[in-house]
Amino acid sequence: MVLQRGPQKAIIWGTADTVGERVTVTIHGHGHVTTHVTKHPSKSGGIWKVKLPAITAHGPFTVLAKSSEGEATLHDVLFGDVWVCSGQSNMEFSMYNIFNASAEMATASSFKNIRIFKAKKSQSPTPYQDLSSIAIQWSLPTKRSLPNFSAVCMLYAEYLYPHLNYPIGLVDTDWGGTPIEAWSSPEALNACSHIHKRGPFVHTVLWNAMVSPLLPMTIYGAIWYQGESNAHVEAEANRYACKFPEMINDWRKRFNEASLGETRADFPFGFVQLAANSDNLANFGAFPALRWAQTAKYGFVPNKIMPNTFMSVAMDLPDPHAPYGTIHPRDKQDVARRLVLSGLSVAYGIKGIDSQGPFPTAFTAHKVHHTLHIEYDNGNIPIDVRNNTGFEVCCSAQSIPCGDHDPWVAAPVTKHDTTSVTLTTSACHQHVFGVRYAWRATPCEFKKCSVYGRDNDLPAPPFKEVAAF
Repeated sequence: MVLQRGPQKAIIWGTADTVGERVTVTIHGHGHVTTHVTKHPSKSGGIWKVKLPAITAHGPFTVLAKSSEGEATLHDVLFGDVWVCSGQSNMEFSMYNIFNASAEMATASSFKNIRIFKAKKSQSPTPYQDLSSIAIQWSLPTKRSLPNFSAVCMLYAEYLYPHLNYPIGLVDTDWGGTPIEAWSSPEALNACSHIHKRGPFVHTVLWNAMVSPLLPMTIYGAIWYQGESNAHVEAEANRYACKFPEMINDWRKRFNEASLGETRADFPFGFVQLAANSDNLANFGAFPALRWAQTAKYGFVPNKIMPNTFMSVAMDLPDPHAPYGTIHPRDKQDVARRLVLSGLSVAYGIKGIDSQGPFPTAFTAHKVHHTLHIEYDNGNIPIDVRNNTGFEVCCSAQSIPCGDHDPWVAAPVTKHDTTSVTLTTSACHQHVFGVRYAWRATPCEFKKCSVYGRDNDLPAPPFKEVAAF
């Protein structure tokens, strides 16, 4: 297994029969720590918890927990960064199902300092103190363990590893088809207006069974791929803009408290913005609104509502022939590479990494010429314009905010330079009160959206700017 490396201190915990019993945990070569058993909060017997010394050596180590009741030994323990991977089916999507699966699993098997663990699906109306069952015990990535392990999770660690050169532990806890409400505590949900769901994935049941038991573990960060089940209608997608930041804040608070302050109270949280979901480029649906809501309606992260977060844009990676439906694209490699780039910048603070796609910073309208000029990143980062499509403007006779169902018309790119594009608004015979980009479930063919970073090949994320132009 992998425990969190220093300067953070890993937490070890367990149960015992006798309250008050003395427990000693020893790491060979690094001393020992002692604690006493306290009453278990939900069942007979007791529970104990210790902080290990902060260890930066990779290992392997042997960890021994001992009391008068007996002893337990953990062998081949490494110290590195521990990441939790969670969400619904695109996070659950396994290594066995991605493009070039056999070759990818063979490569993954060579990473002996990456260790994987997967919680088994479980739900509960009340919080668990321990997982009810485990799908994959702590393991090396092997031909036996990898086929059922999250591809985004494993590939993220593979692409991250060369930059760290120390062990990585992965904890996979996910369930396809589940809404964000199931992964959120009651307190997180109460911070937002929400509709109580019915059926197998009601609010909080996965938080109780598949997150709460992990809270004492010291972790470095988390990555998340979810939102499809909240993108059925536009109104629900818009509510995600509150629910997602509240869930992140709540996870941070609770991991920090349960780990006795060792998991950072602002630990880095990465996510995948929803990928394409159709083989029809004209389809609309609620995916655009959900993508926008995933950034708390800023269009980019980190931002003041979502600090220390990072994102992988995946809307330009459609898989129209996906055997598991277009909602499950097989190209998880590009998703993970983009997530690592942004993670290196945000989660690890590495300077000089061009980790985000272009984002607009200034809009200049020329009403006489019926044009709208958009500058990206204050003119500092070069862009690559691959076609003239994807932009739309909102036409209205009144100065009112433009919604998704107001008259939006195409505004093709007429010219561009290294840092900006100019759109024609001539199709708008009224006033222009908004501009948006890539506002479709599948906004383009594979890697053929309009605007990318010239040097990093990262797509500009979708955006919506509502103002009088």
